[in-house]
Formats: sequence, structure tokens, C-alpha cells
Amino acid sequence: MKIWVAAASAIAALVLTTGAAQAATTVIGTGLAAECSNAAQRGRSDRTSVQVCDEALADEVMTVRDRAKTLINRGVMKMRRGEYDDALVDLNSSTALQDDIGEAYINRGAILIALRRYREGLEQINKGLELGIEEPAKAYYNRALAYEGLEDARAAYLDYQQAVTLEPDWALPQQQLLRFTVTRR
Repeated sequence: MKIWVAAASAIAALVLTTGAAQAATTVIGTGLAAECSNAAQRGRSDRTSVQVCDEALADEVMTVRDRAKTLINRGVMKMRRGEYDDALVDLNSSTALQDDIGEAYINRGAILIALRRYREGLEQINKGLELGIEEPAKAYYNRALAYEGLEDARAAYLDYQQAVTLEPDWALPQQQLLRFTVTRR
């Protein structure tokens, strides 16, 4: 028995209305880098929050790993602001410093999806999942967006389902699943 899945709407409208999910990463401590991390995790992207990250990177002494995470968090804020080129610079700088932090790849994938570069976005998200991340539901949600862009409705459906399994209270993937019709053949 085959399962056939069809999405009810086009990916272009989906990305424009829902956006990709961003994955911040945790920097522990009490300094500006930790403040930057907290702001990114709370969904902030105002100029003051970005400036805190700027100051942390310019003035604080931190480990290479915390510097890489701070770049990811600033990149997340820039992504939320629609500053994709600047966000990519931060994410690329992060992986140049420390190439084993999955959130850098997940966020780079989200940007590539927003730019409709679905195959590249999918590759980045898969790399991030391989490395491990703090919020895998966001990765599966973003990967579902990439699959929809590649017109693979079945894979998109399965990843939206995985996102719901991992985060049952997250409404966004639940809403996306409502657009699908599943039939058995």
C-alpha cells in the first residue's frame, strides 16, 4: 500500500506567510554574550539586541565556541530582520571558527530556503541535524519547507509530522499539516 500526500498550496506563499524557524544557541554566563544569547532565544531582533551581540564580539574575552555561538545568535537576529546577507556572513564566520555547532547550519539552511535555494537549504539542514541541535523540531519544520520547495509533498508532510511529534504544542507545523491530504493507494 502506497501513501500519497498532496499539499494544498504553493511553497512561495508558505515561505512568505510563515517564514522559516530560527534556532538560537545557548551561551552560559553573565556577560554580554549570554545577554545576546538570551535575546536571540526570546525572539528579539531589535537594533539594541543586535548591538549587545556586537559589543560582546568586540569587547568580551570568550572561548572560541562561545564566540561562534554569539555569531550564530547575532545571525539569527539579522535573519529575523530580513538582513540575509549579513546573517550569512555571521553564520559563515561561526562555522569557520567552530564547524560542529548544528544551529549554524540550520539557520543557514533557513536563509537559503527564504532565498528559494531549496536544495542548498536542505543540505545545510541535514548537516545541522547530523551534528545535533538544541531544538530539532525547528530543523524538521525548515526541512519540510525545503521539501515543499522541491515539490516533495510526502517528505514535507513527514517532516511537519516529526516537528509536531517533537514539539506537540507548537502551532506552526500543526497548521501546515492541515493543508495536506493523505490518501492510501
